Amino acid sequence: MASEASEFHILLLPFLAQGHLIPMFDMARLLANHRAIVTIVTTPVNAARLKTVLARAVQSGLQIRLVEIQFPWQEAGLPQGCENFDMLPSIDLASKFFNSHSMLQLPFENLFSEQSPKPCCIISDMGYPWTVDTAAKFNVPRIVFHGFSCFCLFCLHILRDSKVHENVTSDSEYFKVPGLPDQIEFTKVQLPIFPSDDMKDINEQMLAADKKTFGIIINTFEELESAYFREYKNAKQGKVWCIGPVSLCNKESIDKVER
Repeated sequence: MASEASEFHILLLPFLAQGHLIPMFDMARLLANHRAIVTIVTTPVNAARLKTVLARAVQSGLQIRLVEIQFPWQEAGLPQGCENFDMLPSIDLASKFFNSHSMLQLPFENLFSEQSPKPCCIISDMGYPWTVDTAAKFNVPRIVFHGFSCFCLFCLHILRDSKVHENVTSDSEYFKVPGLPDQIEFTKVQLPIFPSDDMKDINEQMLAADKKTFGIIINTFEELESAYFREYKNAKQGKVWCIGPVSLCNKESIDKVER
């Protein structure tokens, strides 16, 4: 009979960009090293980028699976084959690329229903806010994975609550972010929370999903930014876990090169 640990099955859904795919795959290795079954869900082009390093991981005894879902390039108004952010011929297509990820919900849910053993958790990139609803549908927790720091996340949390930046009239005027352990100033154009008009909907969806997510995993470590980790953890009722740097799971030079 399989052990209870080996039945612990986690679905990972990375955003379709190398800066998201690579650390998500590293996290898959970390989870599999703790005897979990890990299934990475991605599109054919992105799966092809992972297959070489995945094959070595599987050969080493890790239970990591790679499952493909078709990318809706035509419905999204994108060129055929543009399944990764670095393949876009123009940055003007960025909003269409972001919005295309919402079209993956139904195929992802169909795939979820087919998995054995049944997944007990979904870990998704923040770019898939609909995974909050999918997790609720299947009665499993949804955890969001962030590749950036507690400092950045806590700054964004404060700005969303205080809206201090909305009182600044000039894009080049510096303003102080209240409630931080240190005195930090930004200009509006330095902030990542001011999307173009065609990105506002997805940004609002991500903010709403962030409030409902079960927990947050961050690719950082507490000692690097201890004060900001504590503040952000308190702001999120304790459900914040630092697991980085996840890249340290790569012990062999070939794995580091081919990531």
